[in-house]
Amino acid sequence: MAHNHDHDHDHDHSELSEIELRVRALETLLTEKGYVDPPALDELIETYETKIGPKNGAQVVARAWSDPAYLERLRADATAAIAEFGFTGRQGEHMIVVENTANTHNMVVCTLCSCYPWTVLGLPPVWYKSAPYRSRAVRDPRGVLQEFGVSLPETKDIRVWDSTAEIRYLVIPERPSGTDGWSEEQLAELVTRDSMIGTGLALQPSQLEAAK
Repeated sequence: MAHNHDHDHDHDHSELSEIELRVRALETLLTEKGYVDPPALDELIETYETKIGPKNGAQVVARAWSDPAYLERLRADATAAIAEFGFTGRQGEHMIVVENTANTHNMVVCTLCSCYPWTVLGLPPVWYKSAPYRSRAVRDPRGVLQEFGVSLPETKDIRVWDSTAEIRYLVIPERPSGTDGWSEEQLAELVTRDSMIGTGLALQPSQLEAAK
């Protein structure tokens, strides 16, 4: 059958991946059937792109590093203290913070599925949801950390926390040295998503400079 090109789309030159094309086709089908409201979908995407994500968690960590009174409120009731920033809602109702120290490193996993604190970290990365990470994080956390490029001394304990539908964890990484006098905005730039899961460390000031 001859293909009619009296239309203006350019599917022959699409740069979308196969999975992206499948998602696009599914979205189109659901929209045509009335199961998806496009404006609502756009609002949802805009929310996760601009309002929810690791930048929220980085603000919480930076405040905890620089304000002892705030850190105490986090320890006492993390959900309420995080809500002081306006970070509330789904997947952030029951938060607990765990603090890295010179002697202890904390790491978060969800062994059953992918429970994750969306309000402060956004959507979970693919590896967080993968079966290998979920199974190995509890059996060989030190080995998993090395694969993330994090080598810890044998003298440092590693504690693994299993997220559930009821409890979500946020790791407060150790504050890098050489940051005395830094503002919260500057400190937040050192806080990565992985450092708040425990599969990474906060950036050193030299690393931040090199990245600019």
